[in-house]
Amino acid sequence: MTEHPLLISGLTIDWTRISDDSYLRNIRAIQNMESLTFHEAVTFFVGENGSGKSTLLEAIAVAYGFNPEGGTRNYRFSTYDSHSELCDALRLHKSLRKASWGYFLRAESFYNVATKEEEYSRIGGIPENLHRQSHGESFLAVAQRHFKKDSLFLLDEPEAALSPQRQMTLLLEIERCIRKGSQFIIVTHSPILLSLPHSDILSFDDGPLHSCTFEETHSYQVMSMFINHREKILHELLEEE
Repeated sequence: MTEHPLLISGLTIDWTRISDDSYLRNIRAIQNMESLTFHEAVTFFVGENGSGKSTLLEAIAVAYGFNPEGGTRNYRFSTYDSHSELCDALRLHKSLRKASWGYFLRAESFYNVATKEEEYSRIGGIPENLHRQSHGESFLAVAQRHFKKDSLFLLDEPEAALSPQRQMTLLLEIERCIRKGSQFIIVTHSPILLSLPHSDILSFDDGPLHSCTFEETHSYQVMSMFINHREKILHELLEEE
């Protein structure tokens, strides 16, 4: 268990605020979920594409006050309004301990955030020059600048632009940050990130949302199987073609 009170200890969902024909009611992992409790300073959401991981993370972010496309809570812009109504039905259980900072990083809209950061820097502040760096370098730059103590960080597939080595660097940055009282909720397919000790892994696969071990994640199982049986798997895959 974490040594610090979590900034967000859990959430509840009021399904009466979600329309009867909403696609949210067809997401198996959350369709019957009324509440969720967080137990560790790092919670991972895992599951196959389309299983609802990013939908829930986005709703948490918007309910907390982040811009749907990402950035700090100071970012206010909209390139394409696509977030679901789930954020309006969420009630976050916040600690009396206030977050000193926070950041919502989502891989799919990071370009838009970097562009807006550039615009904001022209009217004040220190420019981060994210567009002048590679995609992976800019992701790490965000971590190294914004990861602070007593803060909340919501990360949606942060490994998307990172090499395996850089993923280990990010893992170290996360570990350093949680030791200083911060909290992370992370959507990921990365076995490297999922290996972080003392974290909670919640699976969106195979029915209702549930906890699982590192070794039970599909990310670990598929990667392990491929590395250990690469020739056999490639043979079977390519033979099918």
